[in-house]
This record gives sequence, C-alpha cells and structure tokens, in this order.
Amino acid sequence: MTYVAAPNRYDETTYRRCGRSGVKLPLISLGLWHNFGDDRALDTQRAILRRAFDLGVTHFDLANNYGPPYGSAETNFGRVLRDDFSPYRDELFISTKAGWDMWPGPYGEFGSRKYLLASLDQSLTRLGLDYVDVFYSHRFDPDTPLEETMGALDTAVRSGRALYAGVSSYSPDRTAEAARLLREMGTPLLIHQPSYSMLNRWIEGGLLDTLEKEGAGCIAFSPLAQGMLTTKYLDGVPADSRMAEGSSLSSDWLTDQNLTHIRALNDLAKRRGQSLAQMALAWCLRDPRVTSLVAGASSVKQLEENLAALQNLEFSADELAEIDRHAVEGGIDLWRGSSTS
Repeated sequence: MTYVAAPNRYDETTYRRCGRSGVKLPLISLGLWHNFGDDRALDTQRAILRRAFDLGVTHFDLANNYGPPYGSAETNFGRVLRDDFSPYRDELFISTKAGWDMWPGPYGEFGSRKYLLASLDQSLTRLGLDYVDVFYSHRFDPDTPLEETMGALDTAVRSGRALYAGVSSYSPDRTAEAARLLREMGTPLLIHQPSYSMLNRWIEGGLLDTLEKEGAGCIAFSPLAQGMLTTKYLDGVPADSRMAEGSSLSSDWLTDQNLTHIRALNDLAKRRGQSLAQMALAWCLRDPRVTSLVAGASSVKQLEENLAALQNLEFSADELAEIDRHAVEGGIDLWRGSSTS
C-alpha cells in the first residue's frame, strides 16, 4: 500500500532551534543505531519509520557502521526513503557519521580526510541520496590534525554532499577548537552529539557552556543509558535484551549502587505519572540548550511511549533535587576516551 503521511503530523510536535542556526529539530529524534540492521524485519523498521514521521519526527540519525552488518541501517533506511519518503525528502533531516571502524586497513576509521570523504560517498550510495543534512565527525582522532578532520567536513559541505557539519563525543576544548576552525573556513559548526543521561552527566561540566558560546546545538544520544533507565533490568537480565546479547551493554553495569538509584528514580517517575524512560527523556530536555534527543525504538509501541514523554516536561524544584540525589555517575560512558582526549 502506498504510504501517505498523516496530514496532522505537525500539529502536536514541538521543535527547538539548533543553536543560533536556522534549523529546528524535534525534541525527540529517531536513532537507527540498533534495530535497523539486517537482523530486524524490514516491515517492522518501515512501520517504526512511518509512525515516527506521522507523529512529527523529522530527524533520522544514522552512521556508516550502524547495523548489523555495518552499513545495513543506511541501506534499509534508503529503501524506505525510496519507497515511502521520497515525496517528503525536503521535510526530513537526515544525518550520518564517520569516525569509528568501518572497513579493514589504515583508511577505515578515525578522522583522516581520506576516510571521512570516502565514507560519506559510500553512505550516500547506500542511502540513495545526493546529500545528507548533517555529516558528523563521529569521534575525535588524537593522531590526525584537527585542521584535516574539519577540512574534510568543510569539503563535504562545500561540495554539496552535506548541508551542515557536526561533531560527536568531542571534549569542550576540542569542540571550541573545531568550531573555530570551521568558522574560519566559512562552514559553521551546527551541532554536537554527545552521550548524556541521568547516569552519564558529563556534558554539564563545560560542554553545554561551550556550545552556547559557539552557537551550536546539542543532540544527546543514549538518553536512556542504552535501556538501563527503563524497568527492563530491575528484576534481572531478560533473555531477549541487549544486555543478554552482549551488544554494547554490559551486565557489569548492573551494580547494586546503580540499581538502587534506578529503583529510586523509577519510584519518582511513578509519582509523576510517567514511566522511568519517559521521565529520563523529559529530564534530559530540561535544559533548553539541549536541542533534541536521539532515542531508538524496537517497535511502534516503544516509539509511541518515548514520544509520550513530551506530554510532561515540567519538573518541580523538589523533583529536580530528588533526581539529583540519584542521577549520579554510573560508569557506563563507552565514549569517554573520545570526549576526554
């Protein structure tokens, strides 16, 4: 059946301006890190993507190595773009990234000009697009001059292969340096994508201030701490969970201390009339400098539950104080090496 987008898709959605740019993003964007590779049914992926757009989600976030296997999330999203979303391309904001390992050999990861631009060309082929809206340096490369990495982003924009440049998991100082270099090239830094959640609050230690000063937006990924800030793991590790699969989520993180804090946060969420996941998303959006959150979904139901967080974004001073007692470092930041380099 031919897809026709819901005519009321913009009626209930809230958007925030990305830094000092002209771009507005939905408060919750859809991330395709998990659940959009070849290990998931394409019909399920299509249903999630369609429902997201029908609910006003215009931003879809990818990277070259999302899958599994690497590249398959872009390929699968490209199929849905071609079959369902082609009439709506100008209503969509599509991003991809390069920086982590993608192919063997010395040119298949990090921040060289050769890797970044070759990867972008591959991504465009998989997506079936002439350009993406944002192309990110996915992580800081300590062995490549930042001028080279930012020069590659500038080339991506000037060549028309991307409309905007972004960085991910850069420290505050490296972000400021990257923004300066891009500004001097005439390609402003649009956005930074850091990890951020109640169990991983590192961006509050200077990055948000840097982004505000530079006029760049912030779109936080892993706001649910890869599922830890849900009720999924409160009574053990389900057999069908990401933690049981051992894919980027370790059972070592389910410490007694973390579980104690998560249970206390869950109790507060219940008093607010929200799920723990909904409160965790709402909490990440309490600072207006956070433009959007990248949240994944394995089903239409989960997508709808995440977006329902937007129905209750207000926190009292007492609630925020209680959250602060339990929103503490959980030792779960997989990307700390890049963001502290």
